[in-house]
Amino acid sequence: MRYRQRWGALPGMPNSRKTPTIQDVARFAKVSTATVSRALSQPAKVSEATRTRVSEAVEVTGYTLNQAARSLRQRTARTILVALPDIRNTFFSTILDAIEREAATRGYGVLVVNRFAGAESGRRLHEYFLSNRADGLLLLDGTVDLAQLLVLSAEPSNVPLVMACETIPGAPFHTVRTDNAYAARVATRHLIAQGHTRIGHILGPAGNVLTAEREAGFRTALAASGLATRPDWVLTGGFEMEHGLAAAERFLALSDRPSAVFAANDESAIGFLSGIRRLGLECPRDVSVVGFDDVAVSAHFWPPLTTMRQPREALGRLAAEELIDLIEGKPPRSVPQHTVLSSELIVRGSTLPAPIESASISVQTQ
Repeated sequence: MRYRQRWGALPGMPNSRKTPTIQDVARFAKVSTATVSRALSQPAKVSEATRTRVSEAVEVTGYTLNQAARSLRQRTARTILVALPDIRNTFFSTILDAIEREAATRGYGVLVVNRFAGAESGRRLHEYFLSNRADGLLLLDGTVDLAQLLVLSAEPSNVPLVMACETIPGAPFHTVRTDNAYAARVATRHLIAQGHTRIGHILGPAGNVLTAEREAGFRTALAASGLATRPDWVLTGGFEMEHGLAAAERFLALSDRPSAVFAANDESAIGFLSGIRRLGLECPRDVSVVGFDDVAVSAHFWPPLTTMRQPREALGRLAAEELIDLIEGKPPRSVPQHTVLSSELIVRGSTLPAPIESASISVQTQ
């Protein structure tokens, strides 16, 4: 006879109505929590008898509303988990659309979660896979703790994992990304080719791998042309428009200003353009600006933004394809594959040739 009641009503079980845990499942099935984890995440690696005991224990305890039991019978959730650093950033819209379309063609659904970085990231990620809500992780956030990811990808969880866009140096995972340092060099060289010798940079968020790579490309391009990097022209910033607005205020406070600025992404570049206009300057008359990403609004803002176009559709499609291949056991996980895509310079109205004498810009503000 198979019990269908919630575990709190069973003889010999506690009467508490607390949420059932994996430990409750293990006690009822008379196996270890590691065996429960393996039965839920990798059912082929345990015996049929053990799978049956764990499945019945899941149903009896009501663990995650029986989703785990259903997954045991079906073997997979046929869903991939996509973890984003900030779902508000419009950069991710095209990537997510491409991920969803590629997953659908392979018979998979997509579950999107936001802001996984932090002390609880490992526990939260494990919960998704212990309950069999997803078969693999597509991580677009390079700030998640590497130690937690290593635990997740190792036995007994053995979760397939691919990183896209943002990466973690030294992480042994498959990756799909663009060459950010090279793209930043191309953006900076465009300004140099326009005759600008006084070039500033708006940074991305502190501690972000993309910030470091794009700043490195900016500095390399200047050095290759014999130009100095002025510390006061490297402005703290971030990836949101409000960071660009704040950078504009710092730019306006300079007594000696650059004639061109390379911003670490389009949103901060657009915020910067709005900020300088409020205070009396015009782009590109007073300062040329280059962004990074080519989000949809970049072509329609005024002036239209010169930027580095990332191949976002290809990023999403290839990352989803790579992850589903891993889930289905096609490429070996022991040899991480690294796909690096190229970005394209899109020249629009926010850049002009430098004045004959690249002098500092000075305005009176009230």
